[in-house]
Amino acid sequence: MKIGLIGFGKTGKSVASILLENKKFCLEWVLRQSTVLEHRSVPEFFGIQSDEPGLIYSSSKTTMEELLDKHPVDVIIDFSSNEGIYTYGELAASRNIKIISAISHYKDKELQLLKKLAHKTTVFWSPNITLGVNYLLFAAKFLKKIAPWVDIEVNEEHFKMKQGTSGTAVKIAEALDIDKENINSVRAGGIVGKHEVIFGFPYQTVRLIHESISREAFGNGVVFVAENLEHKQKGLYNFEDILTPYFAV
Repeated sequence: MKIGLIGFGKTGKSVASILLENKKFCLEWVLRQSTVLEHRSVPEFFGIQSDEPGLIYSSSKTTMEELLDKHPVDVIIDFSSNEGIYTYGELAASRNIKIISAISHYKDKELQLLKKLAHKTTVFWSPNITLGVNYLLFAAKFLKKIAPWVDIEVNEEHFKMKQGTSGTAVKIAEALDIDKENINSVRAGGIVGKHEVIFGFPYQTVRLIHESISREAFGNGVVFVAENLEHKQKGLYNFEDILTPYFAV
């Protein structure tokens, strides 16, 4: 499966390293805004031997159309920004390229665009693409179904410079039908990401906790999603769509 990766920040680099390790995928290229590292390869950047091209391009010098003509791919993985979808979405959909977006904070306009693109190709979106946090979400929803009257609080912790409430915490709150004011946020040091759901029962407490130890967790999530999307028809998918069959026993 040929992969194109958009975004090469801290998380993008971690995702790229995981993709290079997996023989089911071939990292064709990386597209980023900066011209730093342009025309170098990702394997060279990491100092490893690899047959995969993984060439790094700058969006300021190379158009998406030129890139796809030169290096066609099966899947585009987006770890860039809210605006990234506008640079490749329509073109990818017209070429039936699958889209995996891991952008945390899309606005309604971008979500509507994803729905539109899903009429033409396979589109996946999750504000948090780690497997563990989505397992947590599943478990939390089951527990809420058993005890709909229970008190629920959501705590989230991230690195000091992260702005706003995490998209994952908002998604957890929405899934459990609780007010977003019940989300408690902590910003400190270099915390990668921690989410905790507290269920307050009379005389006892249940806590579900997920903690990302390393950004490579996002890469593992991407691999899982890409493998499960390989034979999916066009449409808009989320983690629940992918995980539900595994729980159907």
